[in-house]
Amino acid sequence: MDDEEEYEVVEDAGLAGQMPQGFGRQARTVNVQAQLDQARRQVLKESAADEFAKKAVEGASDSKSDSNDSDDSDDDDGQSEFPVSHELVIRTHERAVTAATLDAAGNRLVTGSADCTVKYHDLSSMNPTTIRAFKSFDPTETKLSQSNETHPIHQVQFNPNSPSSIFIITAHPQVKVYDRDGELWGTTVKGDMYLRDLHHTKGHTSEATCGDWHPSREETFVTAGIDSTLRVWDINNLRQQKNVIVHKSKQAGSAGRSRMTAVRYHGSESAAPTLVATAFDGSLVTYPANGPYLRPSAEVVDAHEPSTWTSSLDVSPDGRLIITRGGDDTLKLWDTRKLKTALRTAPYPSMVSQFPTSSVRFSPSGSQILTGTSTGDLHIFNSATLRPELVTPVSPNVPLTSAFWHDKINQIVTTSADGSTRVLFDPAISKQGAISVMSKAPKHRHIDDDPNRVMDTSGGINPDSIVNPGTGPRAKKQTGLTMSGRSRDPRRPHKPEATPFQQNQPDERHVSRMPLASMRDEDPREALLKYADKAEKDPTFTNAWSQTQPETLYREASPESEGPESKKQKR
Repeated sequence: MDDEEEYEVVEDAGLAGQMPQGFGRQARTVNVQAQLDQARRQVLKESAADEFAKKAVEGASDSKSDSNDSDDSDDDDGQSEFPVSHELVIRTHERAVTAATLDAAGNRLVTGSADCTVKYHDLSSMNPTTIRAFKSFDPTETKLSQSNETHPIHQVQFNPNSPSSIFIITAHPQVKVYDRDGELWGTTVKGDMYLRDLHHTKGHTSEATCGDWHPSREETFVTAGIDSTLRVWDINNLRQQKNVIVHKSKQAGSAGRSRMTAVRYHGSESAAPTLVATAFDGSLVTYPANGPYLRPSAEVVDAHEPSTWTSSLDVSPDGRLIITRGGDDTLKLWDTRKLKTALRTAPYPSMVSQFPTSSVRFSPSGSQILTGTSTGDLHIFNSATLRPELVTPVSPNVPLTSAFWHDKINQIVTTSADGSTRVLFDPAISKQGAISVMSKAPKHRHIDDDPNRVMDTSGGINPDSIVNPGTGPRAKKQTGLTMSGRSRDPRRPHKPEATPFQQNQPDERHVSRMPLASMRDEDPREALLKYADKAEKDPTFTNAWSQTQPETLYREASPESEGPESKKQKR
């Protein structure tokens, strides 16, 4: 054989796939652009917007056709300023998501839902295959020994001055304050509902509706309730409010009270801090944020139709404009320097019959207004003209309950009635947040995580679905005995039912094979009398008395001895 003979090596693709590519821990590679392409939204060409929005868009285009040449730009350039090209879908709730908030850094997302749960999400630790909440709890849950009540979530909001605190408002008079990790900080006190003068109550006497943090004082926040009051709280002392503002309604037949539907703080360098609120009687009132609260600094009695629920309001960053979304199917824009009449009024359908907390918000720059519809469309209006600049479907045929625009990460967070939360972003103009999630390598699944073989846990396991025996809100008492003498503990072995013979009744076929089975149905008296003759002829046991007592003598019973013997008296 020639040593210089060369051999041709044939590559086997199957064998190469099974052999290791190297030794040690291998770095995971990720195609960021491919993952971002998967997150790109498939927007329909024809939006499911309402008819009035389409007409408004047409009217706006006609009015601008004869103006500057810069207005003739194509649609793609007009939409590039809005971060709506991509989306991150988070499905962690079972019912409609009614509230959402992001911390100042844009990493911690907290959502509240009509399923009475609050869920914490950490965007910085997520990847495309681990989109789930790291904590879930019911803020109104109490001890198991007490009767539990569950209430839907109205609002959750991070403290803009101190991201370590967040308040949660449910359909309950008491408001709870948590930290960023979901640990309870404190609970506001409940007021005495039997006091007529609401100034003497220490807290809300009925359901709280909404609230807001003070723009400059990190320990102060305000809440509104259906008891016709606004209450200012200090998180360091939640046993009693700092101040109480009683709204005096002027509506006929209201007895001077009306439910407070929305409240917002505002403070800027150019304007003094202001407190703005709306009521069920259709009024819009403003107060100095730091007091005094004896009477409103400005009031509009008929801002919206009386007996309609104004679901939300917001104040522009410069403090000059106020936007309100009323239950009379209108959006109204107000000037804080002249509150007598609305600057602009636009027809817009209300969703207060299903979602009384449907929101309307200003953009970080104050030049746009964001809100959603019952058809699942996101509307972005011009804050000067109330004309829609963008109408895009987010959750088709599913109501869009709330939307807000985060200023630092430049992303839009929306919540829908199908239990999903969507983070809209654009890789060209957004940063961090959802982009950091889609830029990470997917978590490598073990073979046991194959969804064809085991349960798919990519969406996480809800701790509420794991129920231990004898636990839960409807668990019965597990200590002591019942009226029949049985133990209440379900873990205690169950004693089978006893027969009249104090034993189980086995099968007759097996009973016949047992020893002495014939005695089972025999009369015991007749069985003893069979041996009477044998006992008389062969007295084995009574032979000792055959001579001393040949005849058996019995004591005659006396009438006195029939009764029980008298007990001896104790000395």
